[in-house]
Amino acid sequence: MRDRDTRARLARMIMRLLEHWDLSAEDQCLLLGLSPQARTSLGRYRRGEPLADSVDLLGRAGHLLAIHKSLRIFFPHDRDLAYRWISQPNSRFAGRRPLDIMREGYEGLLAIRRYLDFERGR
Repeated sequence: MRDRDTRARLARMIMRLLEHWDLSAEDQCLLLGLSPQARTSLGRYRRGEPLADSVDLLGRAGHLLAIHKSLRIFFPHDRDLAYRWISQPNSRFAGRRPLDIMREGYEGLLAIRRYLDFERGR
């Protein structure tokens, strides 16, 4: 992941995913561990600039892609549901949206990934 071209491809993938999830710029920043005012970074990533060479940012990107992969496995014939899932209230989370948990920080992101990994393994 230290390679600039790899991080640029990763930036494009992540930005497409966040757009498919229809998240606000603030939520996009929070999920990537950026300051809510870091919208300029989002713009750079959208234009294809590589993600910063940050262990935290690259880890978050990996978890977001793993969450996406799990949702595509769960809903192979309903892409819209796979993209909407994080924004829908969920009884498994006491009626909270997975996005609400993911917004709590790195641990929230991990909690959703672990939940989906567990469900996939059942």
